[in-house]
Amino acid sequence: MTQMDDAVEKLAQAPAFSKPAKVGRVFDTARRIMLQDGGCAALETRIQALEEAGVFWGSDWAKPSILIPTLSRYSLQSAVAESVVIEALSELRFLAVAQGSYKHSELSSEQASHFLTQVLASNLPMLFTPPSEAERETQGRLAKIPRNLLAHLADRIGYEQIIDQLIEEIWRILNQRPIQVDSIKQMITQIAICQANPEIDLGISGQGADRLVSSLYGPTQACRDDPGVDVYQRSLESMDSSALLKEATGFARAMHDTGLVSPYHATLLRHLRETDDHLLPEALGLSTTGRDCLLCYRELVYALIGEAVHPQTPQAIYGLALMLERGILYHPSVAPAMWRQLALILSEWSRSRLSMAFGDAIEPRSRLLEGVLCMLGQPLGVGQGNNPTCQSARALSMWAYNDPDYLLQMVAWAARDDEIVMHFEGQPISSRESQSGVASSLPIDLDAVSLLVVPHLDRIYAEMGRRCIGREGDPHRWVNPEFHGWWSGRGFNINVDVATGALEHLEDFLRHFYASYHPYYNGNQPLIHPQPAGIAVTDSVARFIGWHAITILRVATDPDQVMRVYFYNPNNDSGQNWGDGVEVSTAGKGERYGEASLPFAQFASRLYIFHFDPLERGELALITRDELDEVVGYIHRSWGVGRVPAGELQADSGHGHSSNPEA
Repeated sequence: MTQMDDAVEKLAQAPAFSKPAKVGRVFDTARRIMLQDGGCAALETRIQALEEAGVFWGSDWAKPSILIPTLSRYSLQSAVAESVVIEALSELRFLAVAQGSYKHSELSSEQASHFLTQVLASNLPMLFTPPSEAERETQGRLAKIPRNLLAHLADRIGYEQIIDQLIEEIWRILNQRPIQVDSIKQMITQIAICQANPEIDLGISGQGADRLVSSLYGPTQACRDDPGVDVYQRSLESMDSSALLKEATGFARAMHDTGLVSPYHATLLRHLRETDDHLLPEALGLSTTGRDCLLCYRELVYALIGEAVHPQTPQAIYGLALMLERGILYHPSVAPAMWRQLALILSEWSRSRLSMAFGDAIEPRSRLLEGVLCMLGQPLGVGQGNNPTCQSARALSMWAYNDPDYLLQMVAWAARDDEIVMHFEGQPISSRESQSGVASSLPIDLDAVSLLVVPHLDRIYAEMGRRCIGREGDPHRWVNPEFHGWWSGRGFNINVDVATGALEHLEDFLRHFYASYHPYYNGNQPLIHPQPAGIAVTDSVARFIGWHAITILRVATDPDQVMRVYFYNPNNDSGQNWGDGVEVSTAGKGERYGEASLPFAQFASRLYIFHFDPLERGELALITRDELDEVVGYIHRSWGVGRVPAGELQADSGHGHSSNPEA
């Protein structure tokens, strides 16, 4: 370790411009240390000195808060030694922070622990199996480093805790009913492999995994042993109606319980369509509303099953069931638009994009139709992926929720014509003619609909912003109503000075928000249409992260009679700790699937933009000084730090939660 300490010292002393020349020796020494038993433990004790010396300087790993845990797999399996080593050192940094031995300015212990759980979940095969022939061929001795690292992480965190945390994490995400579940299915598959491996002793952990594993590989008696789709198809052909009914109800129960759909379920649905179609409502788990909708649009539903439901696209079943439950086919324009979607001829660009993202196991048109059904059935399950396109994801969700035929029109334009035309203040904007959007590259980690539509929306949104250059104030004042739809309020309120970032008119902003949205101050008027809004996102120690687009869906009391704001967050995981006691709930507080919620005051404390109908604007709400001070206190202790104009007093810290000294 003397060589490592010497290399670190030289790196620390080197000026910034020469650090890249010095860091190579550190990487080489770290590589040799991590190949030895106990090497990762030795480096963990030095990781703070390594980071402060500049081992991550100038790389993607320099800002741990932006790292994506699922991408660790690619770095750890790289044939480039430097990529493997820097990723391993980064994980040791997270471990030191999680264990409390390293107080990091950008990471909390909770964030680091959560990150490592996801890293281990993404790399379970490497944790429990030796290097494959392919790994040995491409990585050589390097293949030992990821395994030494992961074993060290698991030993420090605890194997039981890993599996139990992973199961808890899966259920937490499933409670939000996301459209994209491939990564969740991969995690469940790894848990199943671990359970089946006699060489892996999980102790008493993993007890809650059975429902997850069975939902994919054995929801019913006939497929309990995971016989394979072809074998299961043959067994269906010999079943009578009573046995088929048991299969149908078993599949429906598992699907609605988890939000996950087994490939066997798709096999059953296609079989029932041809033989026992009276059992389709049971196989879809429909209520009276869904059954009536299926009967009214029987031919369309059968066509959708034939085109979209395959063992490779089982989630289409859940989307179809929820779409029927919503009753949106009764909208006069939706059913004809779905027929158009069934007959849609995709452009070559659309086909290649879908094949690139999802493979060629199924026709791209069927893959897109699965995505359409899922989005119409789960409008609050749309995620933006690892892309700065929250505005576009929010628009898709809002249209699926509020204006489904408009969404279908957008899909048709994007998938067939490779162009979307929207209007801004009467002038057309073509996605084909617009310059680049917010995202610097084409996003790929999206659902099938977003994959095709978001690039167009992103360019149009950016162009609308460009057309507002030179106007005073925030461009969202004009862009949001034009981009999202007529129901977005033309009235606009913001509590930040755009030029300086300082808070302004805060009390009037809050009184107006209460008057517009709080039932006790707006005449008990429920929110009619979802409204776009902007929030200041903070981390678990209440530090400002950035501005983010969300949708306010409704305001209501929860089971404990607490007034809450229920909202949609496009960031793939709505359950977050925003610090200072502000913890976003996704289940157990009256949330519907896909909703996030906060008590009204806490939500108001993170809000910086909202829309309203200017013709309905009433008097500012006469909320009490205590109520006002509570919200202002939350703001001043979090994202408002450094934004309070000179001379303005801080709110009394005795209101709300105590100030966090780390914020």
